[in-house]
Amino acid sequence: MISVKSLNLIFLGPPGAGKGTVAKDVVERFGVPHISTGDMLRDAVSAGSALGKKVQSVMESGQLVSDDLLYDLVEDRLSKKDCMNGFILDGFPRNVKQANDLDKILNELNLNLSAVVFLDVSEEEVVNRISSRRVCPKCSKVYNLISLKPKNDMLCDDDGIELIQREDDKPDTVRERYRIYVEKTAPLVKLYTNRNQIVTIDASGPVDKVDEIVFNTLDELSQ
Repeated sequence: MISVKSLNLIFLGPPGAGKGTVAKDVVERFGVPHISTGDMLRDAVSAGSALGKKVQSVMESGQLVSDDLLYDLVEDRLSKKDCMNGFILDGFPRNVKQANDLDKILNELNLNLSAVVFLDVSEEEVVNRISSRRVCPKCSKVYNLISLKPKNDMLCDDDGIELIQREDDKPDTVRERYRIYVEKTAPLVKLYTNRNQIVTIDASGPVDKVDEIVFNTLDELSQ
């Protein structure tokens, strides 16, 4: 783990860009927490706090968590001790309003955004990556027919069950997810570009190559 000055980061990119994978590697190298929207929601519910009970109520009713509730969640999470030396936000902000909300949170916590890391991949690459995923229906182990193939044809390595393709991973569904990303989240790229805060990384290559570029970029930022 490398000791650096505070790295306060946002990871942006379409579904399938590898945000979670690269973030995990950045965590191991730089020692900053990876904070995803899903993690925040689950942690809040598990904690059983007043905020967590609100989240649980919304989720159990089948509704989407509001921007106001997400604001409270992010503010609470970024105020934790483990974020003192930096963080990676993944999944927030998802739109311009949430970006403005984040500005307010960082200002209240006296924090500055170091950079927005934009992992850029094309729609066709996204469709190719995600539609190549296969899952074991028994143990839920995830494979990829391009980068993480099962040892024996289409069978799970662990229990020999035939792998399946989830509905969310089928090409038509992936294209719809990409369309929503372009509509809702892509405008953030323009916003942060105008602020000179964005770093664009070509994420179409192998993970180790993408990691190397990201690491070099963050090394420069942490000087």
